[in-house]
Amino acid sequence: MIPSAILGRYARSLADVVFEQNLGEKVTEDLKTYNEIFRAVPDLLEAFHSPAVAREAKEKLLGALLRRYPVDPVSSNFLRVLLEHNRLRYFPQIWEGFLKALNQRNGIVSVQVTAAAPLSEAELESLKQKLSGITGRRIDMQLRIDQNLLGGVVVQIGSMIFDGSIRTQLAAMKRHLSEN
Repeated sequence: MIPSAILGRYARSLADVVFEQNLGEKVTEDLKTYNEIFRAVPDLLEAFHSPAVAREAKEKLLGALLRRYPVDPVSSNFLRVLLEHNRLRYFPQIWEGFLKALNQRNGIVSVQVTAAAPLSEAELESLKQKLSGITGRRIDMQLRIDQNLLGGVVVQIGSMIFDGSIRTQLAAMKRHLSEN
């Protein structure tokens, strides 16, 4: 297993290059496409990692993919570097690290919001503005629906969790009543 520190270096290095060259949007879109390809066909990553597959065959396979799904030269060079250093198997982890590093350079914080039911556009925008005020950064918000919540929302920013769910409030009320 490759230590996450090594994978993080690849992600941060790419984020540095992309940020300096103002290619964030393009490279992010390119790598998102490849992340979807690798998720849809996981055997590809295994083939790139397998010692039973010759290096030349791996290079031809990546070349064929790049011809079929063309990307910016920075993106294709990055994929080739990963192949050359036998790290393409870890693309999903590197992709996640890249997104975090690029967001950090752009002053964006990722927020995971879990709600019992879908939120309206107005509710999402209001929540986004409040979170932006709290963090002092722009917000990249992902909404997840969990029907096990009775109501309210749970917001995760990095390792911090703000639990405003009704279930948690009821549990706190129950503890408080049982203590008295």
